Amino acid sequence: MPLFNYRFIELIASKTKFKKRFKNLGLSAQHRILLATALFFFGMGFCFASWASRIPDIKTFLNLSEADLGSLLFAIPVGQILAMPFSGKVVTRYGSNKIAIFGLLLYAFFLIIVGLSDTVYSLALSLFFFGFFGNFCNIAVNTQGVVTQQLLNKPIMGSFHGSWSLAGFSGALFGLFMISLHLRPFVHFILVFLIIVLIVLFNGSWLVKSKKVKKEDQTDSASKNSSSFFKISDSNLIWFGIICFCGMASEGIMFDWSGVYFKEIIKAPENLVILGYTSFMITMASGRFLSDYLVVKFGSKKVLIYSGIAISTGLYIAVLLPHLISCTLAFMLVGFGVANVVPIMFNAAGRSEKVAPGIALTIVSGISFLGFLIGPPVIGFIAEATSLKYSFALIGIFGFLIALIVSRLKISF
Repeated sequence: MPLFNYRFIELIASKTKFKKRFKNLGLSAQHRILLATALFFFGMGFCFASWASRIPDIKTFLNLSEADLGSLLFAIPVGQILAMPFSGKVVTRYGSNKIAIFGLLLYAFFLIIVGLSDTVYSLALSLFFFGFFGNFCNIAVNTQGVVTQQLLNKPIMGSFHGSWSLAGFSGALFGLFMISLHLRPFVHFILVFLIIVLIVLFNGSWLVKSKKVKKEDQTDSASKNSSSFFKISDSNLIWFGIICFCGMASEGIMFDWSGVYFKEIIKAPENLVILGYTSFMITMASGRFLSDYLVVKFGSKKVLIYSGIAISTGLYIAVLLPHLISCTLAFMLVGFGVANVVPIMFNAAGRSEKVAPGIALTIVSGISFLGFLIGPPVIGFIAEATSLKYSFALIGIFGFLIALIVSRLKISF
């Protein structure tokens, strides 16, 4: 059974009725709504990047082995999975604008709790809730993006996700600054929380408020889609999911392990440990903003093939040439590669002619999310048994697998 349920997003997109203040908006009001939504995406990415930037310090503070860290990283997706069965229903019932506000605040709050954790067990529990409320935040903010796109009647989701990636870069730079000041993760995360509070205070009122969907409309929509939800009538969706799985596993290793790689394999100076993660986020953010242009110019198939090659090439350069400059350039290559995979494949899934868009996204994202789910512990256990370089070499295969599958699929993306 798929892990994600995006059916409620499809329901919202087709049934939304906007309140009076959001009808007949002027240009300045439209821009303000766009900015508010983009900043919520930014805040979500800033929280995650802040956590990722301090993983090496937390690992050292708690004296964790690679296997220990891998097991602890498992707590985040477990929290996300346990929130999935009802997060969509909560967003639909109470409104994406309200849940986006509470979700983002709780996401940032539990980041502080992560910084306070001084034992393995307290860290595991805090990471679980970090993932749990992160799922609510993710679903609500993405739903808000869909509703905003419908209200303004123009394609803007790509730029919203670009804001998330830009936040990853900004969060990495902010983390680098905090490390240079020798501030503890706890102090760092309090400052992040204050930034999130400011985002909510100045932008929460500009999130789009829509009327509740009638219960009978929800029932009708569910009945129309229930027959195809459990039966996959488009086999290409499985391949799309596998491609996304490879992309998200590659993305996950960079989020969780790039800092550790620079610290333990590259032996980078303390103030440059985060350089690998920062360089990765720079090109991933740039690639997300350039994705639409590249697809128009070269076509989705070519972009995906070269993205897969870029992922593998970057990871193997990092393995074979474990030096500061070569690894920085290698991680930039990986960032540019992973930037295009998920957006292109999710877009392709949403255009399936055999399966409703919400269900198609459920299938593809459910398979792909396993990349984040099993990636952290697998990397940790392999690194513990051999070396972190072998773990990176294993994930490096996924990029070539993306290129191979895409080249063999006889469809147009």
